[in-house]
Amino acid sequence: MGTVRKTITLTEKQDGWIKAQIDAGHYTNDSEYIRDLIRREQERSAGIDAIRAALIEGEASGEPRPFDADAFKQKMLTVHG
Repeated sequence: MGTVRKTITLTEKQDGWIKAQIDAGHYTNDSEYIRDLIRREQERSAGIDAIRAALIEGEASGEPRPFDADAFKQKMLTVHG
């Protein structure tokens, strides 16, 4: 995988935060910390997209049907013990 060099501007407080994370041993350098933030945001975004897709699928599946929780529990007990 290739890399791209970027220049970013941070406040002193943000820079201090990153340095503290590195000093605490959570990351080895600034770039590792920034890449981790991006990975986490990508995962969070993918999760939100999956939830949105599930909601759209549910809305498109038709009218809701009544749900009998007791019958469901009984069925699960019968099938799975």
